[in-house]
Amino acid sequence: MPGGSDEAVATALSCVQCGKPALLHYHTGLLPGEQDLGGLNEGWLYCLQRGQTPTPKLPHFDWTGTLRPYLISPMRVVPAHIDQPDWAVDIKSPDQIQRMRETCRIAREVLDAASQVRRPGVTADEIDRVVHEATIAAGGYPSPLNYNFFPKSCCDLNETYRVGNVDEASCQLVQCTFECLEKAISIEVINRHATMSGSSVVKSYCGHRIGELFHCAPNIPHYGRNKAVGVMKAGQTFTIEPMINAGVWRDQMWPDGWTAVTADGKRSAQFEHALLVTETGVEVLTARLLASPSVFPWLPSSPSVFHG
Repeated sequence: MPGGSDEAVATALSCVQCGKPALLHYHTGLLPGEQDLGGLNEGWLYCLQRGQTPTPKLPHFDWTGTLRPYLISPMRVVPAHIDQPDWAVDIKSPDQIQRMRETCRIAREVLDAASQVRRPGVTADEIDRVVHEATIAAGGYPSPLNYNFFPKSCCDLNETYRVGNVDEASCQLVQCTFECLEKAISIEVINRHATMSGSSVVKSYCGHRIGELFHCAPNIPHYGRNKAVGVMKAGQTFTIEPMINAGVWRDQMWPDGWTAVTADGKRSAQFEHALLVTETGVEVLTARLLASPSVFPWLPSSPSVFHG
């Protein structure tokens, strides 16, 4: 009714942007895109960086048009008895962590077995046979076998070994790559160390979360100025596996669809570890064992937890 309380509210309020009287009874003068929830929607927040950084304030952004985001409600719960896809399982249970430790120990033992047969004249197919048989003997499935149609078992945990008489530049490349992995585990930067050594970091391939599935999101880039977001949490497992090139970082794929080589034909090296994030740091699940063979001259005779 004219002169009633609703009309009084409408004329008493004005827009904070233009100063004109509000035309709607419950106009609050909020900026476009802002919502006055009146305390009714507790826990609703705006999302930044794909939900990794929630905020109660409308983000500063060069919005186009009149459309604005609304606050996002809290994530809804799926009952525990329903199987979850790989991207939904974030923190591993104590049982899953123990299974990861056992699996990674087997992976280390298989890799060590493969390293023992390397010598000039030994074919990649012979090394694959050793890897395949050692994996099966341990009661495991060789994960690379038929993964995206890959026909062999040898393509999992990675180390680069010298075979025969190797030139000094290649020896330095292998050691630099090993050091890049250790520096990454120690929360240092791969890119800086590789560049200072005159090498480059491959950008086409990266580390990843790992568990019951072979490769899971998120990806873990090894190079600087990447677009990866988020922070690791205790209970997550992932890999770091830098590829370091003697020349340019770019690569190309052979017609077989799985052999990647450097674009300039120069040598490349790679080392890899699977890691578990703990409350106090990180546990290297694929660390060298006391029984691991001595294959790297720069390492002490007794392997440490970080050594690949």
